[in-house]
Amino acid sequence: MLTNWKKYSTFIDDVNILTKLLLGIVLFFFAIFIHDFDFMIYLTLIMFIYLIIMSGVKWLPLLIIIMITLFFGFTSSLFMIFYGEGDNTIFQLGIIHITNESLLRGLHVTMRTLVISFYGMVIPFTSQIIFVFYSFMQHLKLKPKIAYAFMASIRLIPIMFSSFMQLRQSLKMRYSVIDKSNRKGLKWVNHLLIPTLSQSIRKSHRLAVAMEAKGFTNQKRTYYYKVPITMKDLYFVLMTILLVVVAYLLSIYIPITSISDIR
Repeated sequence: MLTNWKKYSTFIDDVNILTKLLLGIVLFFFAIFIHDFDFMIYLTLIMFIYLIIMSGVKWLPLLIIIMITLFFGFTSSLFMIFYGEGDNTIFQLGIIHITNESLLRGLHVTMRTLVISFYGMVIPFTSQIIFVFYSFMQHLKLKPKIAYAFMASIRLIPIMFSSFMQLRQSLKMRYSVIDKSNRKGLKWVNHLLIPTLSQSIRKSHRLAVAMEAKGFTNQKRTYYYKVPITMKDLYFVLMTILLVVVAYLLSIYIPITSISDIR
């Protein structure tokens, strides 16, 4: 589905998935220790621009995802905004007490969430999930049986969904000639759930038998896809560092609020 959303590709599409995940984790811990309000504002804006340019996604799905991210990012800080501590009261009604300090802290938490979300959303938009497991096998020495088990399960998900929809349509036709007492409540659920599970188990068993017949083991093997670490990984690392440095320099030379410590 994500490939259908793509409008164009960038060099990040060729960066190793391990590099992206590692930098995402590093940025997560780095953002936790940022207490400069202006630094966080600029970093959020830069990551927003980075998402729009580097994701290569069509405008409509990208806009929907951004709106959902903004919604969850803001709601994650509402408890801190509504029930935070502070001396400069902005609004108070019952147990709700919004102060200037709690509002700024809440917005700071929201921006932390948005920075990680904007940076992290580029990863699935520029990566194929099958390369995740190939990279784990080739660079982290993940056992092939484990990796291929996950890849097979992911491949079976759309097949299961297709079988479920076909079964649902066939049941609609059968219910037209079946008494309502035989298709109410849990009976309707059982008519869908049990055949879907049995078909999934049967397909999984066939796949396991096929892999066993072909002599699939955890021994040393060749790979159809090679997922190397190239110079593009280095460029990606340097670009990420540059984005953070630019946000830091902007917060120093062009401050917006001059709040150096939001804690």
